[in-house]
Amino acid sequence: MPSPFPGMDPCLEHPDFWPEVHHLLISMIAERLVPEVRPKYEVAIEKRVYEVNNTNTDSLLVGIPDVAVKRQSQASEGLESEGLELENRQSNIAVAESKSKGITVHIPMPETVRQAYLEVREMTTRSVVTVIEVLSPVNKRPGEGREFYLKKRQRVLGSLTNLVEIDLLRGWQPMPILAEDIQSDYRVLVSDEERRPRATLYPFNLRDSLPIFSIPLRSEDVEPMLNLQELFTTVYHRAGYDYRINYEHYITELTPPLTESEQSWIRELLQQ
Repeated sequence: MPSPFPGMDPCLEHPDFWPEVHHLLISMIAERLVPEVRPKYEVAIEKRVYEVNNTNTDSLLVGIPDVAVKRQSQASEGLESEGLELENRQSNIAVAESKSKGITVHIPMPETVRQAYLEVREMTTRSVVTVIEVLSPVNKRPGEGREFYLKKRQRVLGSLTNLVEIDLLRGWQPMPILAEDIQSDYRVLVSDEERRPRATLYPFNLRDSLPIFSIPLRSEDVEPMLNLQELFTTVYHRAGYDYRINYEHYITELTPPLTESEQSWIRELLQQ
């Protein structure tokens, strides 16, 4: 069955699904573009590696397994059980009892984050013509990941490389543009290097379908069209999300939370 939503499925923003959605969508975009741009161009999947320190539980990366906290919890539980055993073994020994008790705390742990993105490159010169990004929480949350991405974004915008930026996450601050008064749940930014500082923004909301837009190449080439709604529908079908998602559960767990009217609208969709 197709997704019950006309556009983006907000439940797929949940960390249980988003890493897989990101991977599948990147792969689908590459698969769709290759026949359109060959043989002059190639479409390559590249990976960016972040080393991010989590300084508190609120800044843990959404969409990445919380391995650090799990390790800390397991280690703490192990230390506590060892302490109980030691206490039992020493119960018959007269020792001075400490007046202070240790408490369990979490310490900053580095997380290695690998994120895929696409490069459209000229076959002959190997120069990067277009970068295609599908944003993840690590790009949008305040902290090292966002700062790292913004620096890379500025380098692209200051070069002869085109940029396509796809944001399918409602949470956190969107990537900066000069018209900050534009509000939307989701957005696609297409920045053709020949038109800068002008760019084309496709803002859309939860109740809208995903847009169709062109991928900029060199000025002399025909730009291929990318139907994001069609690609997303294919991803949804291939991953079998229609039977994997318990919508009644996930619509109450999303970040940011859905409004009451949005939840009511979703329940009407599900009943249909």
